[in-house]
Amino acid sequence: MIEAPGDAVGTTKKTTGGTAPAGRAQNEDGECVESLRTRVAELTECLERLTDIGLALSGEQSRDRLFEMIVDLARSITGADAGTLYIVDDRGSYLEWVVMQNDTMGVRLGGTSGRPILLPPVRLYGPDGAENHANVSSHVALTREVVNIGDVYDAQGFDFAGTRKYDASTGYRSRSMLVIPMVNHEGVIIGVLQLLNAKDRRTGEVAPFSPIGLESVRSLASQAAVALSNTQLINGLRDLLYSFMRSIAAAIDAKSPYTRGHIDRVVDLTMRIATEVNRQSDGPYADIRFTDDELEELKLAAWMHDVGKITTPVHVVDKATKLQTIFDRAKVVRTRFALITQTLRADRLQRLLKATGAGRDVASAVFNEMEREGKAIAADLEFVLSCNSPGEFMTDDRIARIREIAARTYVDGGESLPWLTPDEADNLCIRKGTLTDAERRIIENHIVVTIDMLSRLPFPKKLSRVPEFAGAHHEKLDGTGYPNHIGGDALSLQARILAVADVFEALTARDRPYKQAMKLSQAMRILDGMVKDHHVDPDVFELFAKSGVYRDYAVAHLAPAQLDDGPDARPKPGA
Repeated sequence: MIEAPGDAVGTTKKTTGGTAPAGRAQNEDGECVESLRTRVAELTECLERLTDIGLALSGEQSRDRLFEMIVDLARSITGADAGTLYIVDDRGSYLEWVVMQNDTMGVRLGGTSGRPILLPPVRLYGPDGAENHANVSSHVALTREVVNIGDVYDAQGFDFAGTRKYDASTGYRSRSMLVIPMVNHEGVIIGVLQLLNAKDRRTGEVAPFSPIGLESVRSLASQAAVALSNTQLINGLRDLLYSFMRSIAAAIDAKSPYTRGHIDRVVDLTMRIATEVNRQSDGPYADIRFTDDELEELKLAAWMHDVGKITTPVHVVDKATKLQTIFDRAKVVRTRFALITQTLRADRLQRLLKATGAGRDVASAVFNEMEREGKAIAADLEFVLSCNSPGEFMTDDRIARIREIAARTYVDGGESLPWLTPDEADNLCIRKGTLTDAERRIIENHIVVTIDMLSRLPFPKKLSRVPEFAGAHHEKLDGTGYPNHIGGDALSLQARILAVADVFEALTARDRPYKQAMKLSQAMRILDGMVKDHHVDPDVFELFAKSGVYRDYAVAHLAPAQLDDGPDARPKPGA
């Protein structure tokens, strides 16, 4: 029942008990020669097929397709009616069902079928830790022996109750069985291949598995184990890379939750646009099709495009007002203006006390002056605080007024101090947004950090352009972007897609601490303006707008109040 490989060619029969008739001897010799020729032809065919199989297995990187290919090829070599592939789980405790096929019953489960196998895994060890040799599959995994059974109903030493129950419920008849361990190049058992009911190629009748078939499947199992180990190693490296991404994303989330939300949404929008490119049958993208590897490469770039922000100070990334640093200095300004008001009041009262014998008119004049100064200071404070808002565009007149206020002084503890510090005045004079030039350079530096971090990672060849795509999402077609001022044909389509996704997400995001959520029609008009200024790609934007990708994304991520666009509200791309 448990067999060694055996003689692949076989032996010739020797006759005894006298001399056979000449005709019979010639007939037997002819049969022997013909049998040998047949077996040699079978061996030659198997050798050729195994060579082809080795090439096919080594080139397959999808685990599900590889699982299915192993069973398909093993059944093809042996003529097996059914086959099952088990894979040892990560802890080495179970055999997990990954593929199940049975031609007679029309069953194809696992692999690429999309139909899961719902059977419980096979234990390699019992609850007490003892090895499980009752199941033939677990026995083979534990001992690494090949088991070749002529008829499972006559087999001794294994529990085939499950097989008999399946046969009784379906009308199937399990007979011959071949179970082979899959051992990789490091000598580690990674799976078990189980074949059922070998069929004679001429008659179609179920027969025992032949020695030739056994040796061929042993060779296949060995090649498949190596191929599967390579695939698992590749997938393990990919999982490690994605785990690194998730850990970075978690760090960014802990530092700035809205930045993590930005990354998630940019990934979603980038892949929506790329998928739409693949759907085009005419226009500029009719001949462009991103492969699965290229889509994964672009997705990784989208995931990693802001990884450099992990080094950007939080008070710069999340700067909601112009005066904000670690805290909003508007509170300091309020307190200072209150102090200025009280200082001027105290000064006026001191002057009044010194004016001994002053009449009611003098006192009234002093109090009126104090009231006017108080109102003027309050008006100046209100103006200063209005300039602190990022929504206020700073005109030349507004900047001049801030500079005039900042130039005033008050006395505190004998020291003359400005109403606004130079840094406060510089921040309040930011014409648009909340960032100074120095802070903007800090923000822009995240791209340099992103490129540096990603360039240090050993991406495989098929993902080698991730740093390029991620590091170019702030570049512009006219070369005025940053950090490397790449433009024109040097800017890849993937980077152009990522740039549109990044800008649109930033315009419409509703979780930014420094701005209100922008309505959809306004965001589309701004993007259209960027097309006219040669900042973003016109073809990408036209596809983005005409295909409705922008609208589908908006419905998924924007607040209902932002969805204000209609047939007349959306600009004509490039108009």
